[in-house]
Amino acid sequence: MPYTMVSFHAHPDDEALLTAGTLARAAAEGHRVVLVVATAGGAGLASSEVLAEGPLARRRLAELHRSAEALGCARVECLGYEDSGMADARSGAAGAFADADPQEAAGRLAELLRQERADVLTVYDPAGGYGHPDHVQVHRVGTRAAQLAGTPVVLEATVDRRLLQRALRAVHWLPGIPADFHPARFAAAFAEPERITHRVDVRAFAAQKRAAMAAHTSQAGADTGRRTLAVLLKLPRPLFRMLLGREWYVQHGRAPARPLIGDVFAGLPDSR
Repeated sequence: MPYTMVSFHAHPDDEALLTAGTLARAAAEGHRVVLVVATAGGAGLASSEVLAEGPLARRRLAELHRSAEALGCARVECLGYEDSGMADARSGAAGAFADADPQEAAGRLAELLRQERADVLTVYDPAGGYGHPDHVQVHRVGTRAAQLAGTPVVLEATVDRRLLQRALRAVHWLPGIPADFHPARFAAAFAEPERITHRVDVRAFAAQKRAAMAAHTSQAGADTGRRTLAVLLKLPRPLFRMLLGREWYVQHGRAPARPLIGDVFAGLPDSR
């Protein structure tokens, strides 16, 4: 039977990196997919050329809708908070998401979860994957919202840390791969494989995932350095499919077991 998945993210483009394949697969299988961002990403890095074209937040929301269309999402919402910026370069914006009262923000998200009768909510782990303040707040707000709304399944979108480091060791020597993609940088990021409960095969949806990434053109370039999206989009398609063809989650309240679960709707009742 069809279920409803709500995928909660901090900024436009976050959905493309960790969950795009899962969202595309769920939509293709007939489930309702709702994409929610806390902020419009106005403090994101962008080239001076992009910034000269107008407000970055407005552009990034338009990119989010193009990404959502590529993935088959049925609804897109922004909670309206301001982008907080990175931990070492805070935006200082009034209304920054990282500074919001988690209970108040959770109430906003919980109302949407109730409207949608959500069966599954995706968030991030307590450390926000790699420590971005808005990503950490997504965990706090999302988990509380699920409690308020009674959403039965909460999944922390993550990456298998061990496989990530192995992949980085395999590709860091390729031309164009930035030096900061060194495996040591991710020694404490994302999840230890022992915590992971789900590994979702999304290789059949690599094209949709790539299209979602490509929609975020403002985030694929900068005046200095190389952006993650730009690097990933330059990967040959077979290598892209191999490296990004699986997505990982840690389910709240479920003990890890082997084999890993391959379906984010596993365990839900056949009728509501």
